This record gives sequence, C-alpha cells and structure tokens, in this order.
Amino acid sequence: MKVVYVDMCGDLLHYGHTRFLKKAKSLGDKLIVGIHSDETIESYKRTPVCTMKERIELVESVKWVDEVVKDAPLFITEDYIEKHNIDIIAVPANRTQEEIEKMCIIPYQKKMLEFVAYTEEISTSEIINRIKFRVENNLI
Repeated sequence: MKVVYVDMCGDLLHYGHTRFLKKAKSLGDKLIVGIHSDETIESYKRTPVCTMKERIELVESVKWVDEVVKDAPLFITEDYIEKHNIDIIAVPANRTQEEIEKMCIIPYQKKMLEFVAYTEEISTSEIINRIKFRVENNLI
C-alpha cells in the first residue's frame, strides 16, 4: 500500500483544497492529512478563522481523505515519516524552494516529494478579502 501525506491549515475549506486532496489521493492508496495547530499556522501566516476541531472535521469529511493527524509538524522529520509509513509527500506546485528547504528538506532529499497543481483562482485569503470588501461596502 502506497501512503501519501499532505499537511495543511484547512481553514475555510474550499474547492482549491478539495482539488488538491483529490490529486494527492490519486498518487497512492491511502491519504493522510496533517492539520497544523493554530500556533503553527500563526508562525507562517495568519490566525485561522476556524478552530482546530472545525478544521479537522471539515477535512475528515472530504471523501479522498483516509486519516487526519492533529497538530501536524511544520517540519517533516525522518521519525514522522517512519511513524506514519509515508511513501509520498504531496505539496502544492507553487511552493517555493525556500519553503521546501525550510519545511520539507528531508522528504526533498529522499526524493519523496510530488508537486501537485495548485488552484490559483481561489484561496482562503481571497475568501476573507471578499468578505471584508462586502462588509465594507454594505453588500452583506
């Protein structure tokens, strides 16, 4: 059995997330999704809108997801790979070399990374900006 792993925030789950998860699942037999803690997410972006519990429940509901790991590490270690029997780590194709070296250097060196197309036209930040615009312009 080929195990694929992805990690994510999973905040305000949208079709870009589900497309990514579907593509990641197609790389193997089992898809494990690691969900970062609020503190981890705040270290590299913004405070999540949804709670950890809400984010986990949303991701668990996606039909391509076989398992969710709470409090996933930002830096993927050899021990983590072995603990979860991971064969492939799927990352968005828009991930920078700096991000790979920072978060995925061990899987990168082991040639475990698979780059998955990223849906450019949607993001959680885009959704938040739409809401802000509509509130500021009395459209909600």
